[in-house]
Amino acid sequence: MAQKKNVTFDDIAKYTNFSKTTISRYFNAPDSLTLENQQIIADALVKLNYKENKVARILANGKTEFVGIIIPDLYHHFYSEILVRILSTYETFGYKFLVFIGNKNEETERRYIRELLAYKIEGMIILSHTIPSSELAGLPIPIVTIEREDEYVCSVNTDNYMGGYQAASLLARSQCDILIHVNTPTVEKVPAYGRLKAFLDFCQEHGLRHEVIIREMGHTFETVKPVLSEIVEHLDTAYPGLKKGIFFSSDTHANVLLNLLIRRHGRLPEDYLIIGFDNSPISREAVLPISTMGQQSDKLAYEAVNLLVEQMNEQKKRRPVPLEKPVHKVIPPVFYRRETTER
Repeated sequence: MAQKKNVTFDDIAKYTNFSKTTISRYFNAPDSLTLENQQIIADALVKLNYKENKVARILANGKTEFVGIIIPDLYHHFYSEILVRILSTYETFGYKFLVFIGNKNEETERRYIRELLAYKIEGMIILSHTIPSSELAGLPIPIVTIEREDEYVCSVNTDNYMGGYQAASLLARSQCDILIHVNTPTVEKVPAYGRLKAFLDFCQEHGLRHEVIIREMGHTFETVKPVLSEIVEHLDTAYPGLKKGIFFSSDTHANVLLNLLIRRHGRLPEDYLIIGFDNSPISREAVLPISTMGQQSDKLAYEAVNLLVEQMNEQKKRRPVPLEKPVHKVIPPVFYRRETTER
């Protein structure tokens, strides 16, 4: 059986009576053609059953349709959830992704960025906090960040302040005797700092007894467990018999504390209420489903890729117009009430 011949630019040119240069412009600079001529060529591609040679196109115009992603780690369930959501946008936008895990190492991440640029990526999405946005803004490709310092680059973030304020309010309405916020060290420029600030603002505005516990926990279960074990000891000792409303800055840490309490008491004690943050899968799948102030990961991912694609498309124009200032999109959180606040 004879092998079918691949359709070439020459075949398309003969079919449409356009030059090969015009056909090449259709693929590499379509806005340089009239809409009528674009449609004629598009119809011809369907009639001729044209199959694009991706490698040839990359060699011709340098556009790979690849986007780089750098995430801090995969221990925190929010990052694995948002990564899955980003990858699923391929069906909508047609971009493929190259993913690196930074592990909070500045020089490692810079090396990863150099490697990604060597692969001719067209843009990058960064969730890692390591490299400042002032440095990222100097890269020769569009950048969009998610939930990290973003002064000089475009970003998509959750309204963290709203989430923190609502979490504290919900615990207060549950008649907790003391409100507690557990977090890792977070600088003010990072969007997640809003969770801490909102918690403090609410407690101070309403004159509520409260405590903020800030601890470095690392990003593995082995480093998190001993820290949270110490926190359980502290809470049981400092507030015996008091109804404790605990707001965690992540579902991952909330789940570890829940497991420690259940191992110690055989159940979640009546004097503990827990709210996490993220609505990552672990909050739904925990031995006792965890109430959480949910980030809308599907919307965060879609808006981040969409914002990046808009910039990449602009760069492909003959006369691209750069953004006058970074675009910052904010997505509201959604509260999910589950068993850890049903007291």
